[in-house]
Amino acid sequence: MFDSLKPQPADKILALMSAYKADPRTDKIDLGVGVYKDASGNTPVMRAVKEAERRILADQTTKAYTGLAGDPAYADAMIDLILAGSVPRARVAAVATPGGTGAIRQALELIKLASPDATAWLSNPTWPNHPSIINYLGMKSATYRYFDEATRGVDFAGLMEDLAEVAEGDVVLLHGCCHNPTGANPTPEQWDDIVELLKAKGAMPFVDIAYQGFGDGLAADAAATRLIAGAFDEVLIAASCSKNFGIYRERTGLLMAIGRDDEQVAQAQATLAFLNRQNYSFPPDHGARIVTTILTDPALRADWEAELEETRLGMLSLRQQLADELRQQSNSDRFDFLANHRGMFSRLGTSPEKVEVLRSEHGIYMVGDSRMNIAGLNAQTVPLLAKAIIAAGI
Repeated sequence: MFDSLKPQPADKILALMSAYKADPRTDKIDLGVGVYKDASGNTPVMRAVKEAERRILADQTTKAYTGLAGDPAYADAMIDLILAGSVPRARVAAVATPGGTGAIRQALELIKLASPDATAWLSNPTWPNHPSIINYLGMKSATYRYFDEATRGVDFAGLMEDLAEVAEGDVVLLHGCCHNPTGANPTPEQWDDIVELLKAKGAMPFVDIAYQGFGDGLAADAAATRLIAGAFDEVLIAASCSKNFGIYRERTGLLMAIGRDDEQVAQAQATLAFLNRQNYSFPPDHGARIVTTILTDPALRADWEAELEETRLGMLSLRQQLADELRQQSNSDRFDFLANHRGMFSRLGTSPEKVEVLRSEHGIYMVGDSRMNIAGLNAQTVPLLAKAIIAAGI
């Protein structure tokens, strides 16, 4: 049987990780992997996470299953964090998932069950796992313009023109904040226009929010998701705790399905539990319990928010430093967009050939589409990156 298996496309980011590790240069810089790193190059365990785990270890008396949907307290805490009352809790079905990727997969499975002929619309570009999972499931898909290669901002005119072609019942995947891979986000006014257009077209929004707290703050980063949640009868929201809680390996996510009424929500909840059963039965609990412990304890939550804010401001500082350094070295303002982007990522908007020059000649590793992880920098490596960018003719 195994002889009939065919080679699958290699994951570009994993391949980049391997190449970086094999590079003997001591001044190499890793800007590829989407993991937050501090100034020392470490991905630290947050203070509140350590304390929550200490309490869990001391107090937990069983490792029995919590339920197909996960611990209800986790869902309640996350729904409050993300939606903050923008829709009544009774309108939200939810299940815990293995990370944000698990939430995306379950959402797409739900869409395929409910409306197999629906087209899923994705921003161009988007996180590679989005089209990968959609293609694996055999779903219809289309793209809408998103990134303006000239301005390195949102191509809003192109976005609106393409989304005007969405059919009733189609699903439009939107990044709630800190767009991956570009770092460019719509303005609040543009979000208003996107919502009005999708309502007029009869489309269903599917929000992927993986970086809440990494951009403009917890509330500001959730503003678009809350706007969407309150504007539509039906919405899907996939959330990840990997980044803002720093618990990547715990695989902690949540899928929310907002419905019109009690009957619709009950059916969605039952279907989500069914899908969990088919894919992995009971979702992982340890990360969810960490998050619940933090969000429901005022002191722990305050400490978590404070450390998250330090992380956010640190990335903004690196962005500004890099933009300033490039302005000085290029004697132009063409890199000012870096200070306006939000989250861990920015897309330089250059060719794969010049990205390869950065790798081969300067030891700087980023994804071939020129997405770079700002959190992979520190104050000492920013000038090195700026110098390399100019030397590569970007």
